[in-house]
Amino acid sequence: MEFASRQMVPATPQGLASDEVRNLLAQVGPNTLGVDGQAAWWRTLLGVVREPMVLMLLVCAGVYVVFGDLTEALILGASVVLVVVISLVQERRTERALQALKDLSSPLASVRRDGRAVRVKASEVVPGDVLLLQEGDRVAADAVVVSATGLKINESLLTGESVAVRKRAVPAPVPLGPPGEGITPFVYASTLVVSGRAEAVVGATGARTEVGRIGRALETVSTAESPLNRQLSGLVRALFAAAILFCITVLLVYGLARADWKGGLLAGLTLAISLLPEEFPVVMAVFLALGAYRMTREKVLVRRLAALETLGAATVLCSDKTGTLTENRMKVVEFTTTVAGQQRGGDDPLAELREIAALACPPESFDAMDQATVEFGRGASAHAPPRRPVREYPLTPELPVMAFAHSTPGGLVIAAKGAPEAVATLAGWDVAARRALDAQVHGFAERGLRLLAVGRADLGSAAAPEQLGRVHLRFLGLLAFADPLRAGVPEAVAECRRAGVRVMLITGDHPSTAVAIARQAGIDADRFLTGAQLESLDDASLRAALAETEVFARVAPLHKLRLVEALQAMGEVVAMTGDGVNDAPALRASHIGVAMGGRGTDVAREAADLVVLDDNFVSIVGAIRAGRRIYGNLQKSLGFVLAVHVPIAGMAVLPVFLGWPMLFTPVHIVFLELIIDPACSIAFEMEPGDPRAMERPPRSPRARLMGWKEIARSLGEGVAVFAVVALGFWIGQQKHGGMTDARTLAFSGLIMGNLGLIVANRAHTSGLLRSFRTPNPAFWAVVAGAIGVLALVLAVPALRGIFHFGPLHLDDLAISAGLTMALVLGLILAVRIGATAPGAIRWRL
Repeated sequence: MEFASRQMVPATPQGLASDEVRNLLAQVGPNTLGVDGQAAWWRTLLGVVREPMVLMLLVCAGVYVVFGDLTEALILGASVVLVVVISLVQERRTERALQALKDLSSPLASVRRDGRAVRVKASEVVPGDVLLLQEGDRVAADAVVVSATGLKINESLLTGESVAVRKRAVPAPVPLGPPGEGITPFVYASTLVVSGRAEAVVGATGARTEVGRIGRALETVSTAESPLNRQLSGLVRALFAAAILFCITVLLVYGLARADWKGGLLAGLTLAISLLPEEFPVVMAVFLALGAYRMTREKVLVRRLAALETLGAATVLCSDKTGTLTENRMKVVEFTTTVAGQQRGGDDPLAELREIAALACPPESFDAMDQATVEFGRGASAHAPPRRPVREYPLTPELPVMAFAHSTPGGLVIAAKGAPEAVATLAGWDVAARRALDAQVHGFAERGLRLLAVGRADLGSAAAPEQLGRVHLRFLGLLAFADPLRAGVPEAVAECRRAGVRVMLITGDHPSTAVAIARQAGIDADRFLTGAQLESLDDASLRAALAETEVFARVAPLHKLRLVEALQAMGEVVAMTGDGVNDAPALRASHIGVAMGGRGTDVAREAADLVVLDDNFVSIVGAIRAGRRIYGNLQKSLGFVLAVHVPIAGMAVLPVFLGWPMLFTPVHIVFLELIIDPACSIAFEMEPGDPRAMERPPRSPRARLMGWKEIARSLGEGVAVFAVVALGFWIGQQKHGGMTDARTLAFSGLIMGNLGLIVANRAHTSGLLRSFRTPNPAFWAVVAGAIGVLALVLAVPALRGIFHFGPLHLDDLAISAGLTMALVLGLILAVRIGATAPGAIRWRL
């Protein structure tokens, strides 16, 4: 990452003049993330219309218009509108993410211009402006600090580090550097001032800031296509080619044999539509939308429906630390008054440690360490009105100790906290005591804990000194801080491991902290890599390191993106969790981006596919479990859809070769495939998941949704339904002697056959008899609904006319019921044979 190009504009103590501001604003543009506008809606519409199934429906509608049958054309056109509307629901995700990045900027900024302090719109800040920063401000642009008093900045949105970092001042502006590298004079746009005051000269605005770099990276990241979408696209393309071939064949056979080219064209188009799975988008939308609705009750918001099926195939879960595995707040987790081998403090050392620690904090502070110290020091009375100090000693690079002088009944007391070695120096410790202290501090640091030492000085009636360095402190003890691990995280990580999902920790935090958190969570921390080490690795070396490393520390936003892309190149299905601005590009690039909804930024939420509303890592495991259930049930549903196409296609082509009139028109086919079939798929969506789903490894991303065995099973079921429907059609012709009544009986047989296929597919895993005992209200609702729709079409004369049906007589109802029972009995026989045949598909009763 190159920073030298962001040179500083010379600044004066009076700040820029108004004329200079206008000229600079014209040169560099406003201080906003200037991104392209939203994509035109017509481009999305054009992409949908190019789908083979939609093209075929449009061709059919056009043919009917040419032939003068406007009713058929309008029905087919309505089916196209239905498909298009469903396809346009999910769009503009990247545009919303970039807009959220823009909204992070503070709407107002304090600057010095023309020698006066003024408040201006953040979008009007230009390079060379002098920012006036104070506690609670959000920094408007990347800048270099030229004057500061106790300045601390929360940069967690950029670095992932939850603890505020100290900043130092330089006498003159210098080129900007990267965040997260020691005590620097650099402040960055969208970060928060948690304590102190400062003046800083702006060096970069808008898209040239650090947050702007993330925006540009997010703008260029392409969303990975889900494995299921790739498979369905391939299946549709193959069936589309077959449909065109069969359409031409039927056209030629029909036209040459009967000299009826118009009828041949309609018959060919009917066969083509029957072969195309145009109900796939509807089934997918209904299926995944219901799954997404159910996920909201589990505190997981689904932003992209396709992520649900991909989540079940996830092989790697890349997790941020701050706010994801941890609570994103500091807490005193350990304390001791025994330091360097000696007991410190007075008669009640713990009470004294608590009291002085609280007094050593500012009365009101946004700093996480200060808030944790006050909570520790005051206990149940943590929200009591703070005591106002009579003098403040701010923390400096030369003396990293913060202290406050308080007036007490016993005289003036100075309460101090800071780096252990600095407090030891003010306490006048000898070399031996300091070495013992260093060893004790090192032991805490190895466990990823941050340390502060607490000391006091009793001055009695003496006045507070001008400098803290002249005060002799009494060392009271040590406080150890940590960002606590979320409850349930170790169990969630263990369940991921049992399910074959590898959990990796990718954070901007210090290696010691990352390793400590990883070990607490149950993540393998024997090896770790830092961002600097990642930069030295080529792609091949990085892939080799990824095979045996699960902890990555001190990584920058683009490092995270590179890690995700490297894992994808290795064939992994990657889920990335995070909540900060720094996570947005990786969230967008991964197969499944999972953002935290509570503490997460708008950027992360907009870029993610899933949002965990309660910020609970455990909910992610529940989402993986739901993803596996959805995929398994979707497999059943698509098997059902494939089986349904066999009798539909068969009844479309059979009259051609037997010399019969056309049985079904495109309207019949569209009605079956866009209304009846999707409704039946709801029964599969409601099926309970396999209780052993999280004890199996993820399915291979190269595994086909429909393998040869599943295809053979579906085709066999479809052939059985076709035989029953053809038999019904023959009986209708023999009984009534006309096409209208025979068509009615055949169409009724198709709908009843659909219900029989649901029964067969439900029985594939749980067994036929057990499937009826498994609670699934949707199944019975679908049965009642399908029969009700059929009765409506047959009972209403206007609908009968559209479908060219005759009234269904009572004896025809008996024939349809008898054929359906024969189908069910045939499927039961197939189940029994399949359960006993060597090497056969294991169906169970």
